[in-house]
Amino acid sequence: MINDNNDTVQVDQAIAKSSVYNAAIINFPRIVDERGNLTFIESNRHLPFDIARAYWIYDVPGGESRGSHAYRQLQEVIIAISGSFEVLLDDGMAQKVVLLNRAYYGVYVPNMIWRRMQNFSTNAVALVLASLPYSVDDYIRDYNEFLRVNGKR
Repeated sequence: MINDNNDTVQVDQAIAKSSVYNAAIINFPRIVDERGNLTFIESNRHLPFDIARAYWIYDVPGGESRGSHAYRQLQEVIIAISGSFEVLLDDGMAQKVVLLNRAYYGVYVPNMIWRRMQNFSTNAVALVLASLPYSVDDYIRDYNEFLRVNGKR
């Protein structure tokens, strides 16, 4: 279960595998200051994993989408550092769309969930914190293969 009160995050790995209902919004600590606000994230405190990789997506043209894949093992948290975009989550049975538009929260995406980032605003920046280093073998880029591997087809 992921909670929203900035305490330690606990994820039941037995159920956090392939349901959009296990994807959850995580609120990160905010230090509000008239000079500008600050938010921070700590592995295994605010996230249910150690951060093995961080990357960001930017300069996405209007109407384009990013992602459209699933990971066999990798878990991630996606944050809109600037601007806004939607994250479409699909477990093969149900879909859920999450709007990200604040830098102090993100969406936790368990492994074996198909994801697509879409409807980027101008100058949006997406930060992705991942549980594993990059591995081409962890990606599932074909939706029909995802359904087969996930036991939905």
